[in-house]
Amino acid sequence: MQVHVVKSKIHRVKVTGADLNYIGSITIDEDLMDAANIIEGEKVQIVNNNNGERLETYAIPGPRNSGEITLNGAAARKVAKGDVLILITYAMMPIEEAKQFKPAILFPNEENNLLN
Repeated sequence: MQVHVVKSKIHRVKVTGADLNYIGSITIDEDLMDAANIIEGEKVQIVNNNNGERLETYAIPGPRNSGEITLNGAAARKVAKGDVLILITYAMMPIEEAKQFKPAILFPNEENNLLN
């Protein structure tokens, strides 16, 4: 049996931008991506704590140590600059492996989205 489990979670980051005219995706500071074990193009679930929206898109790296969290394309309509988000990725694995798996869970600085 295979199960979906949380692979990565970036808890409570602020939206720094929303670019409706971009092709699509979420731009995430590459330092955050590395620390959370998120790769370019990986599917990301976005939970907006301000308005309850939940959506999925894919990750693209932003400049390192920038704290950038920008929603691009249609997803830009689901956020406002300053909204607080939770970013989650999942993995599928055998249930016995999942019982031992430990996800990467980050709690960046809530003011600037940087790792402490």
